[in-house]
Amino acid sequence: MSAQDFQTLADAFGGEIVTHSHVKDVDLPNGAGKLALITLDNDLDPKRPTTLGPSTLVELGKTLEGLQQRAAAGGLAGVGITGKPNFFVAGADLSAVKSITEREHGVQMARLGHYVFGLLGNMGVPSFAFINGVALGGGLEVALNANYRTVSSAAGALALPETYLGLVPGWGGIYLLPRLVGPENAVKVLIENALNQNRTLSGAAAYEVGIANVLFEPDEFLEQSLAWAGRVIAGDTDTTGAVEQRRKDHSGTGGDWDAAVARGRAFVEAKTSNAAPAPARALDLFEAGKNWTQAESAEQEDLALADLMQTNEFRATVYAFLDLVQKRAKRPAGAPDKALARPVNKVGIVGAGLMASQLALLFARQLRIPIVITDIDQERVNKGVQYVHGEIDKLLQKKRISADAADQAKSLVTGSVDKSEFADADFVIEAVFEELSVKKQVFAEVEDVVSRECILATNTSSLSVTAMAEDLKHPERLIGFHFFNPVAVMPLLEIVRAPDTGEEVLATAFEVARNLKKNAVLVKDAAAFVVNRVLGRMFGEITKVFDEGTDAETADNALRPMGLPLSPFKLLALVGLPVGQHVQESLHAAFGDRFHVSQNQQKLIDTGVKGLWEKEEDGTLYVPDSTLVLLERGTSPSSPEEVLQRTQDALADEIGRMLDEGVVAAAQDIDLCMILGAGWPLHLGGITPYLDRTGASERVNGKRFLEPGVASKP
Repeated sequence: MSAQDFQTLADAFGGEIVTHSHVKDVDLPNGAGKLALITLDNDLDPKRPTTLGPSTLVELGKTLEGLQQRAAAGGLAGVGITGKPNFFVAGADLSAVKSITEREHGVQMARLGHYVFGLLGNMGVPSFAFINGVALGGGLEVALNANYRTVSSAAGALALPETYLGLVPGWGGIYLLPRLVGPENAVKVLIENALNQNRTLSGAAAYEVGIANVLFEPDEFLEQSLAWAGRVIAGDTDTTGAVEQRRKDHSGTGGDWDAAVARGRAFVEAKTSNAAPAPARALDLFEAGKNWTQAESAEQEDLALADLMQTNEFRATVYAFLDLVQKRAKRPAGAPDKALARPVNKVGIVGAGLMASQLALLFARQLRIPIVITDIDQERVNKGVQYVHGEIDKLLQKKRISADAADQAKSLVTGSVDKSEFADADFVIEAVFEELSVKKQVFAEVEDVVSRECILATNTSSLSVTAMAEDLKHPERLIGFHFFNPVAVMPLLEIVRAPDTGEEVLATAFEVARNLKKNAVLVKDAAAFVVNRVLGRMFGEITKVFDEGTDAETADNALRPMGLPLSPFKLLALVGLPVGQHVQESLHAAFGDRFHVSQNQQKLIDTGVKGLWEKEEDGTLYVPDSTLVLLERGTSPSSPEEVLQRTQDALADEIGRMLDEGVVAAAQDIDLCMILGAGWPLHLGGITPYLDRTGASERVNGKRFLEPGVASKP
């Protein structure tokens, strides 16, 4: 077998942006010999990530074959591989992978990666990966197949996100990683980080966990890496001894392996209710791989990848991740030309509670401009500022920011009880109690002190932005700016345009969102906007079947086939029953009886019960029943299947209405909002293709939301 044998596969996929393998010879210091250095580069814009498609792999394979021959002839002492600035390799080209419609092509794609990466691990001379930047998926697997690895402390994202994307690490990572870092750390990287919203490792964290042999600072990273490689090749005992000791410190087998698998399965169950096939398949390979050779594991990885590429879950994930999160989120529908945006050099925040304090932290860290918090008394103001400073100190302790950056961020956040501090602010956002009269009063007071050009924003989750603007002297300056909790984590920002909102105000809002590193979606001013309206309809349906007589456990678990991150009652308990009830009452007032308001839920609130599920001292969960609170329940229980279909139909009905009302530009925007704002599972591909596949869209609306074949097999 040779790289040329896979040329037919590469030729079958057009449109690939090829990452080239540029080679130069480097004379290592101290007479260690000559090292052939491969630099992976797509020769495009510096910000354009390098990826791995069939043609890229064939070119890399041919390059490695040639270097292997040179090494065998005595012409090389080592082989190294690195990437263009800021990127090692950003993983497989999903556009190429999603175009694989034949299972045999999937098998060939997997085998091609194993063949090429296997060359790197068996060059006949030491091979090195110099991880200078982003290394994701197949990119990290390139490095894992090398004999040795260095990593830059500036490398921003290292991960194996395949289970998050509906696949498995299929080019050796699932076999090599546990043998390098130990099974427990491997499960954390393969499963836990991936399913925690695609969490990545920094260069320093990758070194700590054992992925890299040595960590270097970004200045002269390549020079230091080459010098270190020279010492390894020369057999420097201090260097090779340190490498061997780190391997012993981080690797492990035996009982730890079984415990790691068990922990991984429990995590998958909690995160996905086992509704997505990829994480379970990865753990199957991981568990069996304990007793396999690398070749045996590679054969099974090939088959697993080919199988998963053909699933609806993978196609749904690619639609959600590539078409929505990676593309549509970067080009928001309806966003004005950013040239219209006004400069924002100072921000005011009304309120000093938890939400307001989180906003202050975000604005200070991302915009790096002065932030002023106000509230009704000095004690509350001080508490808000102290919260921000405390969170910054935590980041410093975790070494996520430097001491200078921490001092700068803290100096930017101040507090006052006097709103006249907003006189020179360009943007003022309120985060006070969710009551229309309170918010109108706040804006009246703020408008009296700010400049004519200052933009006013509300973080309301459900109230009318139009109503808030009614008494303003300049209603065109008001805009909805709805964040999700926790602010630092949730990427969605619903930007709400009222009828009078000006174009410059809207453009500025989108530019601020971009600078805050949030994904903004433009929504119409309609009660609860997108995410809370959809969730409100779902919660209403679940509490309604409970009130009708369905036991709480059945009602709560009926949606498990969706693989939601939290069941409805557990999510209600997390946000708090009073908050959930308030939103539901607002929706009921706006839209009528299709948003059920549970009187039983109100009785629980009145009795002091925080949620239908509450933690006992041992950490288990129980469901309060009529022995705790005298609940009025019906006698018409529903089966889990009935609850699921009723909920699907209710969601299809509500989303159909939202699209008819023009709440967003298209169904894809509702999908994007639910993924980024509610943690809607990627393997479902967004809420509208899910409802299409289950038949709910056609049952309720007589038509699909999306064209056939989107996020599923044609």
